[in-house]
Amino acid sequence: MRIGMLTPSSNTVLEPVTAAMVRDLADVTAHFSRFKVTEIALDRAALGQFEDQPMLAAAELLGHAHVDVVTWNGTSASWLGLDRDRALADRLAAAAGARASTCVLALFDLFARTNIRSIGLVTPYTADVQTRIADVYGREGIRVVAESHLGIRDNFTFGTVDAATLDGQVATVAAAKPDAIVILCTNVAGAPHAARWEAEHGVAIADSCVVTLDGALRAAGRPGLQAPRWGRLFA
Repeated sequence: MRIGMLTPSSNTVLEPVTAAMVRDLADVTAHFSRFKVTEIALDRAALGQFEDQPMLAAAELLGHAHVDVVTWNGTSASWLGLDRDRALADRLAAAAGARASTCVLALFDLFARTNIRSIGLVTPYTADVQTRIADVYGREGIRVVAESHLGIRDNFTFGTVDAATLDGQVATVAAAKPDAIVILCTNVAGAPHAARWEAEHGVAIADSCVVTLDGALRAAGRPGLQAPRWGRLFA
């Protein structure tokens, strides 16, 4: 099986994390196509990075590799609204000639499957983006009961956030005892620490990169990940 992933151009985390996860899946390979994303903010220029055309062009290129499924490995629907990804998935499927999924749609499918209703939200984003995410998720039935953000706008810089900083963020939101903690950003290296955080805090961890791969496998008609090292929700 070939999984095609749309990748923000300045992302340095999701590809090595995905490669590590796929290494345990003997018959699965991951393939990547980039389009321009350099910052996360709510102004017109930043939001315009997620217009359909560059994403569809990238998906078409993945179609040349005859991928079985194409997925948007990014979290933009968290502040743009889930309807954006619901429509986008159909367009990606048509462009690539394959089944399609997205990170955020897979995340909400995970919430539904595991009866998660409240989350602790960990991101590198700015305060206004964080507030918008909480509003969007609330309208979809998910309460953000605790949050931690770093106030960063530059997408490349997200990938430089160190483990100690993430440890502090996770500890902050874990104190509220949510149903799960979501590491929301595919350019933050949370996945390698998921099992450790779960052991330390007793709360399930859902990392965006892990969620994306799990959702892509399911969209292609396979079982999802069965690897608790990436979080007990994926055991």
